[in-house]
Amino acid sequence: MRRHGWSGTVPGTDAEAVDRILTAARAVIERSGAAFTMAEIARELGVTRQTVYRYFPNADALITATALAETGRFLDVLAAELDRITDPAEAVVEGIAYTLETLPEDRYLSLLLMPGRASAFPAEVTSDTALALGRSILERFAVDWDQAGITGSRLDELVEHMLRVVASFVLDPGRPPRRGTELRAYLTTWVAPAVRGLQRR
Repeated sequence: MRRHGWSGTVPGTDAEAVDRILTAARAVIERSGAAFTMAEIARELGVTRQTVYRYFPNADALITATALAETGRFLDVLAAELDRITDPAEAVVEGIAYTLETLPEDRYLSLLLMPGRASAFPAEVTSDTALALGRSILERFAVDWDQAGITGSRLDELVEHMLRVVASFVLDPGRPPRRGTELRAYLTTWVAPAVRGLQRR
């Protein structure tokens, strides 16, 4: 841990340092959007760029960490949106549709889908972080997954399938992009049967 800088208040632990870097990143993003530099983050904190690089190797890593730190808020909103849907297939369809419609307008989560980063999204869609996030989304649904018979590896497969569907729509939303009832009709035709298939195994 560096013992100078940090605007006169040195963090006591690495975890505190990371938290303060993420807080600074949010402040800079509020002012400048995604086109920030590591130098701006360093100035916000009163440290050198090398100090920020010690915790985050590049701006992409910092953008990803900042976006992921905001997922709790997004998950709370999503859970509230779906709190009356108990049918597994219907919940998955609405969860995917709501996510696709919300992500581009979300200040932080949309950073993961910026031009130049979207091409990396499919490579990360089955990462441990993405799968854990996807599972936390499903676990917030008002669906009784045990009663539906979708547990363990089946639930993991469903998470992967949902992430792959989202990734494909991010890369190519269609011409014109599907929205609203049209998007939900498409997902009901092609995604809902896969969920019901998991229930029948």
